[in-house]
Amino acid sequence: MANTMQFDLVSPERSLASLQATEVQIPAAEGYMTAMPDHAPTITSLKPGVLRVVSDSGSQDYIVTGGFAEISGEATSVLAERAIPRDEFTADELTALVNDARKAQENAPDDAVEAATKLVADLVAVGDEIGISVR
Repeated sequence: MANTMQFDLVSPERSLASLQATEVQIPAAEGYMTAMPDHAPTITSLKPGVLRVVSDSGSQDYIVTGGFAEISGEATSVLAERAIPRDEFTADELTALVNDARKAQENAPDDAVEAATKLVADLVAVGDEIGISVR
């Protein structure tokens, strides 16, 4: 069993991380999960949340708004719709994300209202988790 695995986090804007990690805590659509070396192969979609990467040099948190994670025994790759390092994430950014989600919710067709409402709730929950309130 290896002690580390390759971890890569990319978004359309940039590559945010590429390092050897001991664990990755992922905000999966069905709930948080932790990927570790020798994890069973898995592909999951992401919900808005905090993605935490733990390595020998400490941990780093990223706010993700969605996307996918592919986990294998040797690597975990996250393709995020949007990813922002926690230390760069502000109340203004959270408010903008929530306001955009609320507008989408107001304009959503009947069959998409439930998903749009969940997105708003998930984004507000991210703020609660990291101690930032929506303005």
